[in-house]
Amino acid sequence: MRSAKDFFRPLAVGAPTPVTEVPARPSRMIHFFDPSNEKMAAKIPAMVGKVDVLLGNLEDAVKADKKEAARAGLVQIAKSTDFGEETQLWTRVNALDSPWVLDDLITLVTEIGDKLDVIMIPKVQGPEDIHYVDRILAQLEARAGLDRPLLVHAILETARGVANVEAIAGASPRMQGISLGPADLAADRRMKTTRVGGGHPGYLVRQDPPRNDAGESDINGERAIYQQDLWHYTVARMVDACAMHGIFPYYGPFGDIKDVVACEDQFRNAFLLGCVGTWSLHPVQIDIAKKVFSPSAEDVAHARRVKEAMGDGTGAVMLDGKMEDDASLKQCLVILELAERLSKNDPELAELYAAKPQTEESK
Repeated sequence: MRSAKDFFRPLAVGAPTPVTEVPARPSRMIHFFDPSNEKMAAKIPAMVGKVDVLLGNLEDAVKADKKEAARAGLVQIAKSTDFGEETQLWTRVNALDSPWVLDDLITLVTEIGDKLDVIMIPKVQGPEDIHYVDRILAQLEARAGLDRPLLVHAILETARGVANVEAIAGASPRMQGISLGPADLAADRRMKTTRVGGGHPGYLVRQDPPRNDAGESDINGERAIYQQDLWHYTVARMVDACAMHGIFPYYGPFGDIKDVVACEDQFRNAFLLGCVGTWSLHPVQIDIAKKVFSPSAEDVAHARRVKEAMGDGTGAVMLDGKMEDDASLKQCLVILELAERLSKNDPELAELYAAKPQTEESK
């Protein structure tokens, strides 16, 4: 067992000192792009400042004969693009059991390690996968002379990964966060859905049958049905694991690009459960993620009122006929901290949160 005293020491001579706290930078949308696609790559400079995270994808969506081109394309994009302070550059490397991942790590860390913020690792099975990447990154950082450590993001895509999610979240100081990978996870669990994220009309609860005049149940009578969330348990467990270890949870992909309504619903479910962001697979999902993962002006205004009314944070007060106490204050402080963080890089949100939103009484 590794001593706690060694946890924040570099794993290689000359590697940078591990972080003691994950930087809390806005990451409402992680926008995926294929660096081997010249048309897509040409749009990247114009997206800087408009999205929180740009992620050069080297894994599943890239065909085997395009892997090297994607890697080289990401290197070129990173070297030629100024990402500034508002947009982070991430990458998703190939799976640890693939023939490409070692070259991915060696090339990216030694050539553009100073431009990368986070490396996403797919199909993480347990903490041993993170330990493996942790050691390799330290060696490569030392070789490249980097002065800050690269962070690691795991994707939950297997049943074993979900079973080990707490250990994965705490496996290394490099851990930045964890995302849900619903498609691969569904296959690994043998779930009977072919959708990439989102709900399923067959996963439902049905209202009890109405009764006829004789008091008997009429199972063929009109009964309301309510579609349920296939991913509620997994997202909630992931959120708990991340909160326990001080890292960030994310919803993953929503594959039905045209159904922007259901996409927004799924993103909002994840936001309410505690996720800080999501993946965007198409530009249309960027604004949805920005909207959903930014607190509303009304919520921010209410949170400020509770904070002001609570004074030293003890006891209880009545606001608009509702009781607010120390637990309410803690909830409100979460909203205020997020609003303050987002406002630093987003003038529109800063103005929105500074204004007093209209209520029904003030209209």
